[in-house]
Amino acid sequence: MGLITGLLTLPIAPVRGVVWVAEKLHDAAERELHDPAVLRAQLAVLNQELEAGDITPDEFEREEERLLDRLHAVRVGPTHHDRERR
Repeated sequence: MGLITGLLTLPIAPVRGVVWVAEKLHDAAERELHDPAVLRAQLAVLNQELEAGDITPDEFEREEERLLDRLHAVRVGPTHHDRERR
């Protein structure tokens, strides 16, 4: 970036900084959302909640199915339908 370009785009520098931070947060959230270790840990917590009586068996089954679907999707990779949405 040249000196003139740098000076002309200086007023939008804070916006670029916010966009950069938002992109980094998005990337971190995506990694956590699709990390098998995180999903397995969430399943373990879910089991503990069921054993402690904090959730009902119906709630457990719904959440377990959702987590297992996500874990399966991570292992298999994005489907054709998922790739079209991107």
